[in-house]
Amino acid sequence: MLITSSHSDYCKLLGTYILGKDFADLFDIVITNALKPGFFSHFPNQRPFHTLENDEEHEELASLDKPGWYSQGNAAHLYELLKKMTDKPEPKVVYFGDSMHSDIFPAHHYSNWETVLILEELQGQEMEKAEDAEPLEKRGKYEEPKVKPLNSLSNKWGSYFTDSVSRREDAEDSLVSTWSARRISTYSTIAIPSIEAIAELPLDYKFTRFSTNNSKTAGYYPLVH
Repeated sequence: MLITSSHSDYCKLLGTYILGKDFADLFDIVITNALKPGFFSHFPNQRPFHTLENDEEHEELASLDKPGWYSQGNAAHLYELLKKMTDKPEPKVVYFGDSMHSDIFPAHHYSNWETVLILEELQGQEMEKAEDAEPLEKRGKYEEPKVKPLNSLSNKWGSYFTDSVSRREDAEDSLVSTWSARRISTYSTIAIPSIEAIAELPLDYKFTRFSTNNSKTAGYYPLVH
């Protein structure tokens, strides 16, 4: 499924440009004008689904009965449809998003979905230029992308993940997680720099998730050492 806060016509424009004119065939459900994060936090009667005709909103729906294109809506009615489609009482949902405010926090907090945060800051400041990159056919099929240490500074982002705290004059500085890093590990299942970073992995690849039982960096992919 695809859930976007963009309107239907703009969704079609971007989807066609990025994935091709048949991009909608990749999804069973497309929800536009979702008005996230309200899509997750509002009750069904506050944010009902609407049918779409020629990119215009029409009939207000009391529930969702089948896959298709819809506008606005809420996560509760969507989840009821997923139960019907999967024939499971509690289907598992993995939701990808690039906004902590609109995607990751509300999907985790209100819907208890697994969340994958797409976080460009993981690429660090020295991103490899396309003209300098080794051709894809010469790389190992499942070669892990290079990743910078979390305590490295970026000219663009600064100390995004960890920062140093000065101790007494005779003691070394210590590294602590920033507010941003704590939010990432709290509300994300894993964090990746881009979809491309995991696109070539085998389907049975097992990710290490953020949890209190693992190290603070366990949920980052590629794994940060």
